[in-house]
Amino acid sequence: MNNFTDALKQRNLEELRKHPKADLHNHFVLGGSRSFLYQATDKRIEPITHPMSSMDEMEAWSQKYIGQYFNSTEMRKLLIKAAFQQAKEDGVTVLEIGEDVWGLGEFFNNDIDELVDAFTSAQKEIAPDIELRLQIGLSRHCPIDYLEDCLSHFWGNKNFYSIDLYGDELAQPIENFKGIYRRAKKEGLRLKAHVGEWGTAKDIRTAVEELELDEVQHGIAAASDESVIRFLVDNKIRLNITPTSNVLLGRISDMSEHPIGKLYRSGVDVTINSDDVLIFDSDVSKEYLRLYEAECLTAEELDDIRKKGLR
Repeated sequence: MNNFTDALKQRNLEELRKHPKADLHNHFVLGGSRSFLYQATDKRIEPITHPMSSMDEMEAWSQKYIGQYFNSTEMRKLLIKAAFQQAKEDGVTVLEIGEDVWGLGEFFNNDIDELVDAFTSAQKEIAPDIELRLQIGLSRHCPIDYLEDCLSHFWGNKNFYSIDLYGDELAQPIENFKGIYRRAKKEGLRLKAHVGEWGTAKDIRTAVEELELDEVQHGIAAASDESVIRFLVDNKIRLNITPTSNVLLGRISDMSEHPIGKLYRSGVDVTINSDDVLIFDSDVSKEYLRLYEAECLTAEELDDIRKKGLR
């Protein structure tokens, strides 16, 4: 079997994993290899199997399986290694992951070099052929002055590729983050934010315009507004989409109806990613196969998305 489309048509997951792919929307704390963590800790981390009713339910899952067991520097570094192991097993060749700014003080003694080394050394040890794109993470829940204080340790460090804003889309107005994103742009970072997962198509356009985003994490609400779709196409804004996560968080009723199909066919630059492998059992190869089996996208369309994601 020589190509990705054949592997999809034959529903051969192991063959799909042999083909290079990107994972540009991966929260490493929840993005690791289940078997790797079990071997290291003897703890079984079970994925959810039914759509959740709220984000509170997801938080309860995280506390049950992750929070109380991995809340130390040693265990944080284990989660980083698990993310590289998962990516390696899945044939991911471009991996974008990083630490939330609060984690620098919590786990790495406010030592930016120690944080960077945790990721780069894990990469060299486990998956040296993977291209690591190191990300700075921000939570919408945090006060702006607190985030700016944390970021003072990150500015000027050329190891970071991108910055991403996540958390409750309604926590505070997107405009509050303009100053941070202007600085991030001056630093040469690729600008990303989670938007349009719970919010509206209008929220996506507002976020792109206010923060001058290059990419949107999720962005699936754009499919409901033709003017926003055209805006994304015209401005070459990439959407890094996580299909199984969208279904299991109740944002989409069924994979066959996932808006990635409409967005892709409308000319929007989309990628397919894992989000939280440990919660959603959503490694990237499975995401491609699930979309194909649901007849949301053809094998040829999925292969085109895969190739574009590697650029």
